[in-house]
Amino acid sequence: MARVLIVDDSPTEVHVLKTILEANGHQVTSADNAEEGIGLAKSNKPDLILMDVVMPGMNGFQATRALTKDDQTSSIPIIIVTTKDQETDRVWGLRQGAKDYISKPVVAEELVSKIKAILGA
Repeated sequence: MARVLIVDDSPTEVHVLKTILEANGHQVTSADNAEEGIGLAKSNKPDLILMDVVMPGMNGFQATRALTKDDQTSSIPIIIVTTKDQETDRVWGLRQGAKDYISKPVVAEELVSKIKAILGA
């Protein structure tokens, strides 16, 4: 299955997402801030990135924009996974280059279905 990078500063959220992904056969790595996530995306070339928005330092919108504008990482699809559930946030996230947007708390079936749709699996 897919290699997925989770970028989230909450160990609890990382655990929840990792559990869902691994139960569906995906390999998971994680970063607890945007800068580390960008570095891992460049070195590991994951098949997909799950990106939180609210993090210390660079936020997920900025990281998504940086990744989608970089030739090394522009082909990696990003799903924003965040507590920011306003329509304006969703639109902004998609404008930064994200392929999809999920509000927390994450529903396992929704996450798995969106990953399958994006990866064509």
